[in-house]
Amino acid sequence: MLTDREQQVLALIRANRLISQLAIAKQLGISRSAAAGHIMNLTAKGIIKGRGYVISDAPFVAVVGGANMDIHGTPYSALRPRDSNPGSVQSSPGGVARNIAENLARLGVDCRLIAPVGNDHHGQLLMRQGRAAGIDMRNMLQCDSANTSTYLSILDARGDMSVAISDMAILDKLDAEQLRAREKMLRQATMIIADTNLTDDALAYLTRTFADHTLFVDTVSTTKALRIKPYLSAVHTLKPGLIEAEEIAGIKATTNDQLPALANWFHDRGVQRLFITLGPRGVFYSTGKEQGIEKAPDSAGQPVNAGGAGDAFVAGLACAWLNQWPLLRTVRFALSAAKLTLAHARTNNPDLSNRAVQRIYEQDYAA
Repeated sequence: MLTDREQQVLALIRANRLISQLAIAKQLGISRSAAAGHIMNLTAKGIIKGRGYVISDAPFVAVVGGANMDIHGTPYSALRPRDSNPGSVQSSPGGVARNIAENLARLGVDCRLIAPVGNDHHGQLLMRQGRAAGIDMRNMLQCDSANTSTYLSILDARGDMSVAISDMAILDKLDAEQLRAREKMLRQATMIIADTNLTDDALAYLTRTFADHTLFVDTVSTTKALRIKPYLSAVHTLKPGLIEAEEIAGIKATTNDQLPALANWFHDRGVQRLFITLGPRGVFYSTGKEQGIEKAPDSAGQPVNAGGAGDAFVAGLACAWLNQWPLLRTVRFALSAAKLTLAHARTNNPDLSNRAVQRIYEQDYAA
């Protein structure tokens, strides 16, 4: 695993193979000797080989889907519909695939993002922020003819979403042709993570062309969840919310006892692992042979912003799979990542790291 700073150094080197140690130090606000130390560590780990910053083909994760600007409004007290509510408004980079990629990078995973952005202010900001977070942004699709996606949400006083509007027309630009142009990179990926912001054309291409790859899918929303239904046989790990899972399967699970039957419907169609998020109740997990419900860890207070918790959970699942951890440890690690994200006003917690998540894991699940 790479540290957060090593990820940032690596992102700068990928963007400019001739960059000097002094330039790296200035851009990251560290000393030249510190930059040299990080480069030595990357060399020792086999990521950088020889002179000229030759980067090895180390294992990496490819994430495909949406990237947008998130604008969140939170009332100071109980939300009153059809009225002007005093509160706070914050904006931050978002989008399910982009969020997952940022969380993976902060967890020390080499991560490459494929998502469309416009050549506008928001698009430029997303590109800069992604590189700063340690995401490999070289495979992004930058469009002159479309605006960067925007996600506008109104939260309630508890930090849960009350209503949202997403302007994501630019996702239509990320079609099979664009993915085909990036096929070499996708074939080299250790695993692929996709969200259902993708069009049917793109999902069909991914599931057909990379059927032999480990594919994780986040279903995003009830409306978009149905897009993955024809391609479930290619999905290794699926993360829906309960309502999304019910919508895909056409099966209601109003009690915990009904969740195994719902899960088996997905396993019968080829999904190997299923993680159904249940909100404050936790997560139902199933491999077909092993099933259970893991309660969400207790929070110190009310969630500040629940918008990115599910994306952090998926990043935790992926990180655990790369480490080949057992199922229960996987679920608990992912829940710990989600808990850390819930505690921050931004969609993604900039303090998220492998060490920070492990600390929550040990505090909440130590025997």
